[in-house]
Amino acid sequence: MIDKLEFFIALARAQHFGRAAEECGITQPTLSAAIRQLEDQLGVMLVNRGSRYQGLTPEGQRVLEWARRIVGDTRTMREEMRAARRGLAGHIRLAVIPTALSMVPRITGPFQEKHPDVTFSVSSRTSLQVLSLLENLEIDAGITYLDNEPLGRVTSVPLYAERYHLIAAAGTPLSDRDQVTWREVADLRLCLLTADMQNRRIINQHMADAGVSVKPTLESNSMIVLFSHIRTGRWASIMPRNVAESFGFSAEIRLIPISEPEAEHSVGLVAQYREPFTPLVSALLHEARRLADLQAFQ
Repeated sequence: MIDKLEFFIALARAQHFGRAAEECGITQPTLSAAIRQLEDQLGVMLVNRGSRYQGLTPEGQRVLEWARRIVGDTRTMREEMRAARRGLAGHIRLAVIPTALSMVPRITGPFQEKHPDVTFSVSSRTSLQVLSLLENLEIDAGITYLDNEPLGRVTSVPLYAERYHLIAAAGTPLSDRDQVTWREVADLRLCLLTADMQNRRIINQHMADAGVSVKPTLESNSMIVLFSHIRTGRWASIMPRNVAESFGFSAEIRLIPISEPEAEHSVGLVAQYREPFTPLVSALLHEARRLADLQAFQ
């Protein structure tokens, strides 16, 4: 039953029998047979079928919720028994919004010192992707915004507040200022994150509140691309101060606070809500709370 539920979750995620089978490491006929056996066991149709996958039935949507819960609990049980035998070990999958990538070592570093048998994989994702990956059990935790868009049923630990600055090369417009406004920044040649990023949606909203619209001449989903363009002196950008500082800019790059209003948004660790958490996720949440407490006193 657990294997069949795993296959069903993969099918709902991939929305294609062939891709789901490949993801599960089985043949398409094996996957199709497992889904039909699951339907027979439950006595309902789960998948709308035609010449190809056509989505889940209403019953299938409900079973998907149960499947995620059951599979998640099963993984928790297995991991807890493994931890009881061998101590904390395993692999943690993290998805992180681009503006928070620079602070990840502040969690992973101390965590691995305490638990050397735990490894990490860290991927850069949009805030919506972080929540989708969590829901589909494709990651163990994420780092994303906590206060700008609905999070759903998650456990969250606030880590820090993003505060926005104009990042510009010395000698360029507004670079000699101690403070600028959102309205003034709108007139610059800007390079910003792409529109699918929540950071960009936040910037767009603050610009709109100031009565202007933002028209970047360059967009990217990579912070490195933005930084490299700032260094040319032809572009400026709007970024959280902690992100800019992580790249070790010299005196040739200015970080200027943006006011009217002074924007601040909370970023934190999120994990799918469940009791109990897996030992790995529980330890990760503990490490996040430790980091949050440390930063509260800085």
